[in-house]
Amino acid sequence: MKQFISVEDVPGVPQMVDIALDYKKNPFKEKGLGENKTLGMIFLNPSLRTRLSTQVAARNLGMEVVVFNIDKEGWALEMNDGVVMNGSTTEHVKEAAAVMGQYFDILSIRTFPGLKNKEEDYTEKYINQFIKYAGKPVISLESATLHPLQSLTDAITIREQWQQTRKPKVVMTWAPHVKPLPQAVPNSFAQWMNAWDEVDFSIAHPEGYELDPKFSGNAKICHNQQEALEGADFVYVKNWSSYTDYGKILNTDPAWMVTNDTLKNTNTAKVMHCLPVRRNVVIADEVLDGPQSIVIPEAGNRTWAAQAVISEILKNR
Repeated sequence: MKQFISVEDVPGVPQMVDIALDYKKNPFKEKGLGENKTLGMIFLNPSLRTRLSTQVAARNLGMEVVVFNIDKEGWALEMNDGVVMNGSTTEHVKEAAAVMGQYFDILSIRTFPGLKNKEEDYTEKYINQFIKYAGKPVISLESATLHPLQSLTDAITIREQWQQTRKPKVVMTWAPHVKPLPQAVPNSFAQWMNAWDEVDFSIAHPEGYELDPKFSGNAKICHNQQEALEGADFVYVKNWSSYTDYGKILNTDPAWMVTNDTLKNTNTAKVMHCLPVRRNVVIADEVLDGPQSIVIPEAGNRTWAAQAVISEILKNR
């Protein structure tokens, strides 16, 4: 692996899941792999799980970690080429990324979309500028359109929780939210599930919330939540704003919130969410605090996903 931006960068989903679960059994088995190497973690947006789990993962491999909240502590970056910088931006990404490449062996970065300009967000300009100018391997800690570390984590969690020989039925369902959210997590989850031959995957959402087809792929789409969830083994809950009417909230129907009643026709489905989650808006307390919720062990697996990714990049170098 030379970088980690999407599922297309990995040798295979099953292989990455195996590597991660092996680290979970023995976190320090390769504690010298990252000796005298430094991971730079650059945040343009807030983070809890991604930041902490990736730091732990890197240190399990013996790496030094530097965290830089560039949105609060750095100069305002210019991302466009050929501009006259007589406005609010102070430093161009050409210099900023190149300088970071001088300091770090691996560079990881977290960015969010503006949800205003679909073309700009979906070209992944921010993370691609860092890839272009840093000259070092780049790991996505979430970008405008994808969150691959979360999706690898989700695959790890499904494999770990599933003990039967048949393929589990995995349903990603939209749920309401109080503000427009990016499509990054659902895009990425769909991309990874479609690339993984170990699950039967479908998506449930109201009309108007179709994802970019390049991510939803051949997944079965259903606009009736109860119909989609019938017999489900895993229910992945997530809100996202409209892709077609970009960044807009088209539906706030509270009936799409996941409750115990929502799950009544599932196969006692395990309930997943990337967190943070708005209780009693996206998922009801009774579900999050109940026996079907696996959101905490899911979050715990973030460390092993990050460790698998970092180790594969270190081995390539």
